[in-house]
Amino acid sequence: MLRIPFGTIILLIISLLIYFGVAQRVLDKLRLSDRAALGAIAAIIVGSFINIPLPGWARLEASLNIGGGVVPIVLAGYLMTDTTNLERARALAGVVATAVAIYLAGLFLKAEPETMFMDPLYLYPLVGGVVAYLVGRSRRSAFIAATMGILLFDLITYLRMLISRIPGAVVIGGGGAFDAIVIAGLLAVLLAEFIGETRERLQGGPVERGRAQALLKHLKPLPVKNKKDGGGESGDPEKEN
Repeated sequence: MLRIPFGTIILLIISLLIYFGVAQRVLDKLRLSDRAALGAIAAIIVGSFINIPLPGWARLEASLNIGGGVVPIVLAGYLMTDTTNLERARALAGVVATAVAIYLAGLFLKAEPETMFMDPLYLYPLVGGVVAYLVGRSRRSAFIAATMGILLFDLITYLRMLISRIPGAVVIGGGGAFDAIVIAGLLAVLLAEFIGETRERLQGGPVERGRAQALLKHLKPLPVKNKKDGGGESGDPEKEN
């Protein structure tokens, strides 16, 4: 029986939400068009079946997954070029913090799945997603930190096995890591969206300081009440006089 990876199911659901316009706000914050987002999801799903062999030795099989490794790197690179210096710094710090948090989680809770209270498939992305948001804060930085943090952890694992000549098999961005990358990236963005939206509502609107001009020019001014009749809304001051 064909088993569809959990990450692929999530991506298909996200595709439907994008198609019906439900995820438009989040895509705007990430500065991705519907077509670009659907194209990236399609590339991730198709690429998840393709692995590129990596250097190893007789008892170590290693490869890089296109969908879970290469495509997220390209997507993160694009998001890094279209953001502020502060967000770039937060994203890079988040990548390192996420990788360290995942490593410590496995070390503290024991690396063997049989001894852990939660399946690593869910534990690692949950830890990674939360840490990625706490450090990254914005939607873009949190997404970059979550996805690249797990990939960095995968890469470190591969290098450790290669240098120490530890036998086994590792697929960077593939296998369970593919699901973890999707879950962590989605969780980080959802946390940033929910908490960010809540903060904006509590403070009466989005903060303009430190925001990119490309984002600020799309922000609409709050409606102004007409003082003469005590009601009505208008965005043009000249019409109120």
